[in-house]
Amino acid sequence: MTTPLTPVELAFALLREGRLGDAENLMTRELQAVANKHGHGSPQWASAQCDLGNVLLNADQLDRAIECFGRAVSAVPHDHESRKDQLTYRLNLGLALRMAGRLDEAETELRQGVQERLAFYGREHAGYAFGLEPLADLLRQRGDVAGARQVVEEAVANLWRNGHEQVASALALRAAIVQAGGTGEPLFVGLHQLPDEVVEQVGRVVIQLLDHDDRASKPLLTSLVAALEERLGVDHQATLNALSALANLGRDLGDQAGRIEAIERVLASYDRQGRQEEALMAALGLAMAQDEAGDTQAALRTYAAADARAQRIGRPELRSQVQRNWGLALKEAGQVGLAEQRLTEAVNQARRSTDHDMVGRACIALGLFLQHEERLPEARTVLEEGLSVMDPVDRDAIIGRSHLGAVLDGRTCGCGDMAGTVADAFREFVITRVPADLLDRLDVAIVDGDFKIEVGLRREPTESELERLNDVFRTAHAEFRRRISEPRYAG
Repeated sequence: MTTPLTPVELAFALLREGRLGDAENLMTRELQAVANKHGHGSPQWASAQCDLGNVLLNADQLDRAIECFGRAVSAVPHDHESRKDQLTYRLNLGLALRMAGRLDEAETELRQGVQERLAFYGREHAGYAFGLEPLADLLRQRGDVAGARQVVEEAVANLWRNGHEQVASALALRAAIVQAGGTGEPLFVGLHQLPDEVVEQVGRVVIQLLDHDDRASKPLLTSLVAALEERLGVDHQATLNALSALANLGRDLGDQAGRIEAIERVLASYDRQGRQEEALMAALGLAMAQDEAGDTQAALRTYAAADARAQRIGRPELRSQVQRNWGLALKEAGQVGLAEQRLTEAVNQARRSTDHDMVGRACIALGLFLQHEERLPEARTVLEEGLSVMDPVDRDAIIGRSHLGAVLDGRTCGCGDMAGTVADAFREFVITRVPADLLDRLDVAIVDGDFKIEVGLRREPTESELERLNDVFRTAHAEFRRRISEPRYAG
């Protein structure tokens, strides 16, 4: 018999589906139910505040998450277990403050947390080291490399003595701190003494620690790749993940040659292993990298080879993805006739699949192409088809809706009123999440890159309705900033 999901587990499942508002609503109701049953300030209330804070944190609503963690910390612990929980709440508060750039406050909370853990667990317990590691990372961020090194070495020694798997993240952090110190010491030590799964975790944490705007990240990641190749092998997934991260870092740092080399190594490994779908995705990444490096002909050859791979796999949604990307590249290369063939085939292949998002993306790509070719009736038909199957706040749907507006105005280029389109979607998002009789009007505009909101109420809201309205607006801000900040098609 399947165990039902807890409210917080269900909320995170909703977050993974991109349903930020629904996840928040669920946890807000759960917090109210807990408060009604156990009272404000109870251990159960503090736990629910922490759960809501974690959901808000993962929905990019840092300020509200900090408020929740702060309320959880403020609750008075009643017993051993609730005192232990308080340590987690303070750690979460410190981490959230750090994420918000409030570094002085973060350091205060993390240092206090370390002292509380020392008193609660003692210096030899792994629970004490759990507080040392985030403090060391914060000190690294603040440029106190010597202080960070001292703290992280204590954390590594503690976790190593305890045989705790958390030593993986401490070793990864130590490598980043040693790299920042510029001493020339080996970055990764003792990996041969650790189980494979712990070594894999070291790789994952290093990748999470990377600063993609800092060129010092490349030697750290290059050292990780070499260490993983030696310890786990060139075809191990952890090694391939590190190479993929190296390719992404190369893109962000403008190192196109390094990016291409890393992708080629990943592609060769997937081919050696006969992993056809992974190899196809690597080939698409290689084609994009070649195109962005200015080698258009190499990119087009790679797209052709990727299409052959997709045909062998036999999944229409994969073929659609290749054809769409290939068509867009052909359009940029000025090969308009071939571009139309590929983009049309992308739509045909997507229709054969059960993937509605793929249909929508293929239709929008073709619709934009037809619009720019002055074939407005055809563009309208295919854009409307794409929009009919997509989430209205999806990035591509917003782009498609804006271009459809331009088509309906009879314009062959430009993306229409993109700001107005986003504002309309924002307005719809809010209206569907507040009491139907509350709003008289809701005017939304984008001014200087931010949302300007004017609200007219039909009646005086209750305190809970006003709080709900404010929460919905904050969720909408987070949702739409996240959506529209992603890369998009050229208008």
